[in-house]
Amino acid sequence: MSHDSAHDAAPTSTEPLRHPRAFAPRTLVITILLSVLGAFIGLHLVTTLGISANTSVIGALVAMVLGRVGIWGLHQFRDVNRQNLAQTAISSATFGAANALLTPIAIGWAFGRPDLIWPLLLGAAAGLGVDSWVLFKTFGSRFLPATAAWPPGIAAAETIRAGDEGGRRAKILVAGGVVGAVLSWFGLSGSAAGVALIGNIFALLMFGVGLMVNQYAPDIPGLSHISLSDEFIPHGMMIGAGVVALIQAVLILTNRRKKKAADAKAEAEKHGLERPDESEVDQSIDPAMYHTRNASELGRGLGSGVVMFLVAAMALAAVSGIIADLSVPALIGWVVFAAVAAFVHEIIVGLAAMHSGWFPAFAVTLIFLVIGLVIGLPEVPLVVLVGYCAATGPAFADMGYDLKAGWILRRVHSRHPGYARYEMSGRKQQYYSSIIGFVVALVMVALLWRSYFEADLLPPVSQVFADTISAGLTNPDAVQNLLIWAIPGALIQAIGGSRRQMGVMLATGLLISAPYACWLVFAALLARVIVRHVKGPKGEEDLNLFGAGLITGDAVAALGQVVR
Repeated sequence: MSHDSAHDAAPTSTEPLRHPRAFAPRTLVITILLSVLGAFIGLHLVTTLGISANTSVIGALVAMVLGRVGIWGLHQFRDVNRQNLAQTAISSATFGAANALLTPIAIGWAFGRPDLIWPLLLGAAAGLGVDSWVLFKTFGSRFLPATAAWPPGIAAAETIRAGDEGGRRAKILVAGGVVGAVLSWFGLSGSAAGVALIGNIFALLMFGVGLMVNQYAPDIPGLSHISLSDEFIPHGMMIGAGVVALIQAVLILTNRRKKKAADAKAEAEKHGLERPDESEVDQSIDPAMYHTRNASELGRGLGSGVVMFLVAAMALAAVSGIIADLSVPALIGWVVFAAVAAFVHEIIVGLAAMHSGWFPAFAVTLIFLVIGLVIGLPEVPLVVLVGYCAATGPAFADMGYDLKAGWILRRVHSRHPGYARYEMSGRKQQYYSSIIGFVVALVMVALLWRSYFEADLLPPVSQVFADTISAGLTNPDAVQNLLIWAIPGALIQAIGGSRRQMGVMLATGLLISAPYACWLVFAALLARVIVRHVKGPKGEEDLNLFGAGLITGDAVAALGQVVR
């Protein structure tokens, strides 16, 4: 166990809890170095393999090793909360560099407009900053609860806890890691099985159905000539589900009775946690399970995000030069559309990531690209729009994973009277660590993008976006198909409700090609039901830990492709 006083304090202790600071000198140096490593890994993977790996576990493992070093004060990294700051920074740098920064600016290069690189980079940086801000201000609310799955976050937290505690937990995690690595070696997704052992059963069931339809529909007699993507079927379902998901979010925000009740409780408890009515309190659930952001805070967080997206879109229109290509009404329409598209993209990607651990950023960006083609946007404004949208979502999802990991690690103090203040302080320090990772990623992308692009190393999805814009919308039935398939997507999302996100998850599965992943999901869900029936909550806890191991092993195996 760690010897840090904050970590070792008993849950019932009244000793003040102090979370490690992200800007403490030794911590800052380590997080910067890890961020450089993470950014390089992200850039290398996305330009050579078209993927980006979750490096959270790598950061945690490095921090664990440093904690065993007895010189230069590095023993401080035996504290699991410092390890959490390290994994937050490296993960933010990886996804920030690869998904949120390089991928958007590469669209301009692939389109043959290198003059758009710097404007796109500025827009992407702005989108990245707004992304992280909105997630920080809304994480822990009813809409984005800390109690939701956020599977990679659980994997990172359980890796840190197992390394700190050892024993039976470590053995289960390692066993899952070995199985996940083996599955990855054979080209199968251990992460798919892992998230099915952790996430919402109904959401993951629909995810599995989507994966199965995507894989086997072309083999069905009479459908072999049909491509789901070419017919825009998954895109239509995602549009319908996404619209309903946003309506559900609005209903949460505008439910005045619940909002007033939440505000009253927050005012009464001040720095405490938002709790349900006394008649609804389950004494067996620790206080950490209740929401730490009330309805007013959620509304302010989302509202400020929309405003900032609007401001950034106006600045992007100015620096990219598209003002000259559009009339005043068209320019106003572009700014509003860009801001709304970026915000909606962020929310849809975040919801999918929260439940499944996978975020369909490419697919959702393609949806807005298609909408831009349908409404007749000129090519250059469309390039700028797509680059702006592509920058939002990945950092939102990744930061959700990191905050989930921190929330789990800090729950050891959930019975402490100062827990709520401690949790929010820790969350703020993680936000600072994320910003460190993002800044490092921005510097590295600004310095290295030309060397990658001139060597013809572009993210494949960026080339797809550019080619699609150049080709235009050649399928005359595309609009009709989008509208038709939006209906079942909307209905399924409405039936499942805001907690299950069934429509979003079905569309996510339809948009992902992962061989035999559907069977891994179904097998994991079946095992989960059986174990829950036979062993109860204890068995469920072991499955969650094994699932975290599967995700970890799959991530490490994917990262191993860098040195192949």
